[in-house]
Amino acid sequence: MQVSNPNNVKIYNLSAGKSLPEWLSDRQKRSLQKQDIDVRRRIELLQDFDMPTASQCVGVSPDGQYICATGTYKPRLKCFDTAQMSLKFERGLDSDVVNFQFLGEDYGKIVFLQCDRYIELHSQFGRYYRLRIPKYGRDMAYHFPSCDLFVGGIGSEVYRINLEQGRFLSPLTTKAPDTNCCEINPAHGLLACGTSVGTVECFDPRVRKAVGTLDITLSNQFEDVHELPKVTALKFRDALNMAVGTSTGHILLYDIRSNKPLLAKDHHYELPIKSIEFQDSLNLVLSMDSKILKLWDRETGKPYTSIEPGTPLNDLCVLPKSGLLFMANDDQKILSYYIPALGTAPKWCSFLDNLTEELEESTAQIVYDDYKFVTRKELEELGLAHLIGSTLLRAYMHGFFMDNRLYNKAKTIAEPFAYEDYRKSKIREKIEQERANRVRLKKLPKVNRDLAEKLMDVKEIGTNKKKVKETTTLLEDDRFSAMFSNPEFQINVNSDEYKLVNPVVSKLDKVRRKKQAKMEQFAEVSDEEGKNMSESDSSDDEHTWTKELKDQHKKLRREAAQAKHAEYMERKNAPKFYEIKDGVDLDSKDGSQKKLAKKSLGERLQETRDDSIVSKSGSLGSREMTFTFKKSEREVRQQQQSREHHKERKNIRRSAGDITKTLKQKPKFWLGKRVK
Repeated sequence: MQVSNPNNVKIYNLSAGKSLPEWLSDRQKRSLQKQDIDVRRRIELLQDFDMPTASQCVGVSPDGQYICATGTYKPRLKCFDTAQMSLKFERGLDSDVVNFQFLGEDYGKIVFLQCDRYIELHSQFGRYYRLRIPKYGRDMAYHFPSCDLFVGGIGSEVYRINLEQGRFLSPLTTKAPDTNCCEINPAHGLLACGTSVGTVECFDPRVRKAVGTLDITLSNQFEDVHELPKVTALKFRDALNMAVGTSTGHILLYDIRSNKPLLAKDHHYELPIKSIEFQDSLNLVLSMDSKILKLWDRETGKPYTSIEPGTPLNDLCVLPKSGLLFMANDDQKILSYYIPALGTAPKWCSFLDNLTEELEESTAQIVYDDYKFVTRKELEELGLAHLIGSTLLRAYMHGFFMDNRLYNKAKTIAEPFAYEDYRKSKIREKIEQERANRVRLKKLPKVNRDLAEKLMDVKEIGTNKKKVKETTTLLEDDRFSAMFSNPEFQINVNSDEYKLVNPVVSKLDKVRRKKQAKMEQFAEVSDEEGKNMSESDSSDDEHTWTKELKDQHKKLRREAAQAKHAEYMERKNAPKFYEIKDGVDLDSKDGSQKKLAKKSLGERLQETRDDSIVSKSGSLGSREMTFTFKKSEREVRQQQQSREHHKERKNIRRSAGDITKTLKQKPKFWLGKRVK
């Protein structure tokens, strides 16, 4: 058992201490308890009060005799009997439990809402019936007078199941797309549903219609919030007072007759509130998120105490009229805490009061207020090394204890100007704080100035903490210092790659500017208008960004085509040179083809002396002429490549001679004649 004292309030952690493995025998456990003092001092309030991996929900029955908890892995239910302080039974489930409700005074009737859209009804012997809802559920509430089970989740409908008739009834319809939590006022039966758009819609189960809507976004607490708050937790204190928990870590206390909060409390962790409870004896509110459980005054909001176990928290259960509470978390042990200031221990564990009284009586003062601990080096600096061995110094570990009055007097003599130095340092700190509020000029690097300026702007706006952390690392990290000092890392804005990325960069700048403008106008815009505006803005941004990217591609293709055309025109308009052959006049090139076409064959033969024409005369006076046309360079090159290719293939191909040799047989003869 560990004892902590935050804000001078004693908190006893009953789940602290070593746990014994399950595979050990009773004899081994007894011997281990004798040897290990930590095991011997631990308090096991409920035997096997743990889960294999993590616990999800924990609750106490209306009669206070049974405590049920669900966990994973594998999904299971454990029921503990407080009279015996041990496990009563354990059941395996098909899937993880989102929430469960007691339908009776004890564990005889329990309903489970599971994560796979199933609702299971359990009795004493086990699972009694199982049904499925159309959409995934997030919370449920049971109305005892009408036996109606209300299940809210994804979608605008709150499903209504009558457990007396055993059938679905017409659902309740909300104005929000999703429902996160449900709560029924035990005084008058009003059903409150917290939605994902920051509203609480109240229904009267008798008429099955909405009787009122509370919009929490109209509160002044959400001016600095960058997203639309969602309602994640609800709790009624009495017939008129209600507490609302949001996804931004705020708790708002309302009188249901007014739309303005009586008090607002911020956890300052920006984590969704998971559970809220009231403690009437000290007029306290217990609010829990996944990190911490805070106790604070209901009227003033002044913090009373807090519990931060160090593991993510899932659910809270406070035993009525006592200071004992349980918390389900992402660890094997289900956390148990006892706060005597909230109330006495329950009857089944009344020994806790005696243990706490004994601990308070046996507390010893371990901090010596009248003595100062100093080392040998400090004594030499103060000039008190000659006191070692005298009664003025008490040796302790690696140093000595000395009287505070002697230490202060020696300190004043050894360092007479210590106070002046301290005063100057304080004045210097105050001046630096005042200078921090002044307008500072941005010192931009010589390389990539535009990039550095954008990163500084993102850091100043601070819309996204994760993004700010990354940009701060990029600017201040030594690994990226060369990017802002080495000219080789200068971004070329004229390159095609940068032009294609530029629409994305410009879109990020526009989004950043729009977010900053929205934060300034957030308090003036209503819920529905803000939603429509965000949807239209997102669609317009995406449409504009796509259009810009397409235009950039078209522009690059147009520039490439223009450059190609300019190169072609330059090559076309360049002067051409021709080789003048023998027997061709200098000025015959202009109209030589047309003139040559008009001449007869004989005239052309007389003018040409080409070796490609061979003339032969026959014996009978006939005459034969052979024309050999000159091949172009392209044809010559292709023929040369073809000859080289055939030569190469001929060298590497395998001959079939070896195969035919083996198949060839010697001729056969019969009676001196060759036969086949």
